[in-house]
Amino acid sequence: MERVAMDEAYWSAVRTMRLRIAGFLDSLDPAEWDAPSLCQGWRVRDVAGHLALVPMITTWDLISAAPRARFSLHRINTVLAIRQGAGHPREIVAKIREHAGDRRTAKVLDTRNSLFDAIVHSQDIAMPLGRDFPVPVEYSREGLRRVWAMGWPFNARRNLDRLTLRATDTDWTVGAGPEVAGPSLSLLLLLTGRTAAVVDTLHGSGVAALKV
Repeated sequence: MERVAMDEAYWSAVRTMRLRIAGFLDSLDPAEWDAPSLCQGWRVRDVAGHLALVPMITTWDLISAAPRARFSLHRINTVLAIRQGAGHPREIVAKIREHAGDRRTAKVLDTRNSLFDAIVHSQDIAMPLGRDFPVPVEYSREGLRRVWAMGWPFNARRNLDRLTLRATDTDWTVGAGPEVAGPSLSLLLLLTGRTAAVVDTLHGSGVAALKV
């Protein structure tokens, strides 16, 4: 029962994030949809397209895009995001809303990544636009737990375990060494490679060791 309750809480958080992102996207003007995101080479619309696609994507979608992407999973992700992001903003937002409660993704992917994926991409959209998109601390903490444990593609533990990472807004501390402290959301973006976007929100003797 405890595992079931945790799963329900997790998927409730995923649905909440997706619906909030859809509402946020509704507030953007056409120029903002075509603005660069924090994801290198992705516009805001491409990030939105990715978020719409995650709960719908199949393994066959990944396989069919592989030749064009030269069989790189990173490039496959980009090809599919740009393809989905080419749609009209209303259609993209409608898909995010329609599938907000879905609990699936391609079999070769992992639904345990759904929450942090939505959290991080919400910031990929909002931060370059100078917009604020708050995330509940408990969501960010769960994202930190997952990314620290998962290894590839971020390899956060391998890259950062020489430092002590400490959230200042929740009970989460990992690593050993000089401290890097800050809000859980900032640490989640750090773990997923968005260092330059959040370094000014972090403090401690370990900040100087971060690669921006």
